[in-house]
Amino acid sequence: MTTALSRQDCAITVLGGPTAVIDIGGLRVVSDPTFDPAGPQGYLTKTAGPAVDEDGVGPVDLVLVSHEAHPDNLDERGRAFAKTAPLVLTGPVAAQRLGAPAVGLSPWTGHLLPRPDGGGDLTVLAVPAVHGPEDAERDADGNVNCEVTGFVLSGQGLPTVYISGDNASLRTIAEISRRIQAIDVAVLHAGAARVPAKFEGRPLSLTARGAAAAAAVLGAHTVVPAHYDGWAHFSEGRPETELAFHEAGLSALLRVAPHGTWMPLAS
Repeated sequence: MTTALSRQDCAITVLGGPTAVIDIGGLRVVSDPTFDPAGPQGYLTKTAGPAVDEDGVGPVDLVLVSHEAHPDNLDERGRAFAKTAPLVLTGPVAAQRLGAPAVGLSPWTGHLLPRPDGGGDLTVLAVPAVHGPEDAERDADGNVNCEVTGFVLSGQGLPTVYISGDNASLRTIAEISRRIQAIDVAVLHAGAARVPAKFEGRPLSLTARGAAAAAAVLGAHTVVPAHYDGWAHFSEGRPETELAFHEAGLSALLRVAPHGTWMPLAS
């Protein structure tokens, strides 16, 4: 792949799987980088590589890692890519495992990045996520499955962008909506990921209907789905997502384009 992603003023593209590139405030942000080709990844199977590779993405200012424990959110080439970034923001446990340049953020703590566009700072706020059923057994740190972190990007004159990470909990979505009442764009990890050995095969990420419900609760005017293709354990794809938003009367919110295609983020 030799396609290069030109810099945008304020736009997003999904590259496949959970990986998104967001140009905002003069910064290039990449979430959950996965750049390996198709093939087995432990107990998971990747069915498609990214639409644009690391060279095409080019230099980045920030990498967001919702969690590093599962290869469908941080595979080997994605991990190597993250290590070359000037800054990686993730959860505290993941930051310890990744090492520099990773910085761990607990839920509801933030990090400021100066904006090259002269607009002040980009605020990155860590928010909670539940990687499985709400009623599932939790570990000593209160996590289902593993530590997962969502993020909210905001700044003066910019749209407020929520990136869910692998969250399956509508209760968590409601908590985020209560605390942050002006989310403009929601990047939702859908796909209803399922692993038979975990939680009786119940979804580990949002179902299509759950994504539509999350969009309604958040009040976002734009929804960009991710994490719905490229891996065999994703049980729902783009057709199910589009149908769920249609049935909920929310089709006007949904933004889906071929992977690697820029979509503007209106402020």
